[in-house]
Amino acid sequence: MNFSSFFQHVLPQKKHYRSLFRPLCLVSFSLLASCSFNEIDSSNDFENNGRDTTALKRESLYLKESLPPGLPYPDASFQAGLQQQIAYLNRLSDKPYLLENTQTSVADLKRVATEIDNWLRYPTQQPQLVAHQLAGQDQRGNVQITGYYVPILSVRHLPDEVYRYPLYRKPTQRNAKGEFPSREEIDFENALAGQQLEIAYTADLVDNFFLHVQGSGVVEYENGEQKLLSWGGVNGHAYRSLGKELIERGEINRANISAQSIRQWLSDHPERNREILSTNPSYLFFSEGPQAPVGAANVPLTPLYSAAVDPSIIPLGSILLAQVPKLDAYGNLIGHEFRLLLAQDKGGAIKGSGHIDWYQGIGEEARFHAGQLKQFGKVWLLLPQHPTPQQLIAQ
Repeated sequence: MNFSSFFQHVLPQKKHYRSLFRPLCLVSFSLLASCSFNEIDSSNDFENNGRDTTALKRESLYLKESLPPGLPYPDASFQAGLQQQIAYLNRLSDKPYLLENTQTSVADLKRVATEIDNWLRYPTQQPQLVAHQLAGQDQRGNVQITGYYVPILSVRHLPDEVYRYPLYRKPTQRNAKGEFPSREEIDFENALAGQQLEIAYTADLVDNFFLHVQGSGVVEYENGEQKLLSWGGVNGHAYRSLGKELIERGEINRANISAQSIRQWLSDHPERNREILSTNPSYLFFSEGPQAPVGAANVPLTPLYSAAVDPSIIPLGSILLAQVPKLDAYGNLIGHEFRLLLAQDKGGAIKGSGHIDWYQGIGEEARFHAGQLKQFGKVWLLLPQHPTPQQLIAQ
């Protein structure tokens, strides 16, 4: 992914399309708890997680519904992001997208973007759209909404006694098995040394890890120069969530898991950093990218409006209606609000219909908000009321 997601990497990776137990959920609290445990990953089954356990279960990926009355009116930054999205769609050749029990096309996505654009220009002209609700993790429409952001990290051009942990470009050399080295081999055995792959050096290997799972970030050199490091590929090893690892080892309670709690645990146990970090052999490389953070759709990301999705479920270039979590200053869920989102990014741990990642922006405030998000909401894919005839797409 061009701009990989952050929080879903450090939190437990979500399991989608699991083989689920299907007990009848009655009003009994114990039965509801049992249903919750079986229908979602246990690491997501915490108090006040925003999940609607009363929603009817269904088998289909998308549930076609009427558009809710009155779309949430976005601010000017959404409109700028929408223009970038339209430009992206205009670069694509038309093609169909088969989405299990429904289908769409590039032409349809263009029509949705145009309908929304016209509505923003002329608010009395309501967009002619249909909402298709995602099944979610539990087939009840519950989608986990996590957050990601772009960190700013202090670095040096050359190593010294403090700044000695390299950020790497992707290597070209593989081992005899045709593989790139694992995290353990790269970070702790210097497997990439001598290949001239170093972009910059940081003062903390844990910072590197969080930048890896974030997928992109701004680095600031000793002379004040700032550069954006973008996603430059991965080593191909299987991903293992640090959050899930720490929960299973009993180190952090699943209700308390967050980016902050994981970072704090690593800070409190420096002697175990190698042991824990190496449980995730997946490793991300960087490239020196453009000035503004961009997503997998190769357009600038818009804070609080861009989202990372699984493109096999939600095509890049789609517009979503989402019921996103509202949190207080302590990260407690206090409600939900509707928001239009732009599907402009993807992530290695964003798989299936049960998880999207919501882009929060650049810097410390964005980091704080991204680190708190892990609750459930609901998501609808917006499509035209009258889809483009498929025979026109083939022409």
